[in-house]
Amino acid sequence: MTEPTRDEDETPKEDDAAPEESADELERGDGAPANEEADETVEADGASRKSFALAALGAVGIFASVFFVVNCHRPPETPTPLLAQRDQGERLYGTYCSLCHGDEGEGYAADNANALANQDFLVSVTDDFIRAGIHEGRPGTAMAAYASERGGPLSPDEVDALVTYIRAWQDEPSVDVHMRRVQGDATSGRALFAQHCASCHGPNAEGGNDYSAMSLENPHFLATASDGQIRYAIEKGRRGTPMPAFENELTPEHIDDVVVYLRSLQREVEVEEIVAPTAEELPVVINPDGEAPNFSELREGRYVPSEEVARELDRGAKMIILDARAASDFARFHIPGALPSPYYELDALKGRLPRDGTWILAYCGCPHAASGRVMDNLRDEGFENTAVIDEGIGHWRREGYPLAGSDVDGDNIDGDNGDDAEKPGEPRAPGIVPAIRPGHEGHHHGHHHEHNHAH
Repeated sequence: MTEPTRDEDETPKEDDAAPEESADELERGDGAPANEEADETVEADGASRKSFALAALGAVGIFASVFFVVNCHRPPETPTPLLAQRDQGERLYGTYCSLCHGDEGEGYAADNANALANQDFLVSVTDDFIRAGIHEGRPGTAMAAYASERGGPLSPDEVDALVTYIRAWQDEPSVDVHMRRVQGDATSGRALFAQHCASCHGPNAEGGNDYSAMSLENPHFLATASDGQIRYAIEKGRRGTPMPAFENELTPEHIDDVVVYLRSLQREVEVEEIVAPTAEELPVVINPDGEAPNFSELREGRYVPSEEVARELDRGAKMIILDARAASDFARFHIPGALPSPYYELDALKGRLPRDGTWILAYCGCPHAASGRVMDNLRDEGFENTAVIDEGIGHWRREGYPLAGSDVDGDNIDGDNGDDAEKPGEPRAPGIVPAIRPGHEGHHHGHHHEHNHAH
């Protein structure tokens, strides 16, 4: 059989490809081709769709306008008492706390102040513990008492507002550790503390400026921290801070021993109302008829050594000394002749300061944060001859330089370890938990669900 050729069987002919006209098209009689009618139909449908779209857009615009008008005239939501208290706490925190604890509660901004926003801290402490820290402070450290009845600037309601604001940082559920009873061997705990803890907290758990961590032997801390809380801190550490977790390094029994050792350092806490003097009650210039002090060149253009200040005061040199700490700390002990000049309320005093070149020195316990803020403020206002006492009041006290205040007793200050002080590791009398506010005792503030704060 012969195969068909391509032209005959595969290639369509033009006549075969052209479609025939339908009977309807032949009978129309208007002479209009079929494709023109289809185009007209499409154009009509397109016009209808455009009209519908424009109408829909108009409706949306009207709805949006009505929504905008209604919402613009809607009265603002009334804040709840908790939100109002937290907002107040945020303002207070910025004024009094952020200098050392950091703007976001991250800690270690000055004086190794602890991270208040740390979750390991927040889940394991009660509101009463936080409140006591603000109310009573940690006497003998850079953490002053901020309650008004302790000579500080805060009312009881303001202390509560700060507690609410700090608690709002908590994102993890609280852990119940406070009823745990810890038993162990203080002698073993003392050896373990020396091996694992003393490099940061000091050989006697004194902490402070000479070390990188807080004081653990402070009587106010031990009077308000439960054994379970201390144990949890050792076991879990503080994530994101220099404090490591020891749960994989020490046995549970060894952790208990360290807790028992720290508890053996506890001593009685005496609580009394403090009335802090104001700068208006005190003379401004020390030795007003004396000569100008002879200081060496300031370190970094800012710092004068404590030794030189003590020497020039003993020589009768003329100067002004500002105590930048909270007034409660000033009342306890201060450099003789110094003026209470808290870092958070300096404006009232500046009008009394002479602008004749008299040396103006500031000190604090940080040892540079609060005093540095005061000095920078004075320099910004055009005061000449200003400096920070370099090592701070803690060093001044340890060196035995002159002091005045309610806690001064001969050469000893409350919080120092004199010759008659009990030695670390020896049992001490149980501490007296400071009275905070009626109705607050024993309350463990749980995890807040309403904390949409700026931080």
